[in-house]
Amino acid sequence: MLKTPVAGRRLDILEWLKEPAAHFPARRRATSPEHGVTAGALAHKLGVRRKVAGHHLDLLARVGLLRAEKVGRRTYYRRDEIRIAEVARMFEKGWQR
Repeated sequence: MLKTPVAGRRLDILEWLKEPAAHFPARRRATSPEHGVTAGALAHKLGVRRKVAGHHLDLLARVGLLRAEKVGRRTYYRRDEIRIAEVARMFEKGWQR
């Protein structure tokens, strides 16, 4: 994930989701303080199609850095702070157990 050309975008996504209210304007149903941000809101911020944003979000969710929560027909994404801290500790230790 870190050596791909789009790694910068994924790091931006993680950074933006630290403070979603500061990076995503309140739009009807696109952001929710308790649930997170939709792929549509992220697509708008990135200037890409929703499907492209969805791929970024799905990958980050599959590796455990984001949590996805389905609310009605929408899926909201937010950071998994515990998992992010675990990954940061692995980097600090040099991947040793």
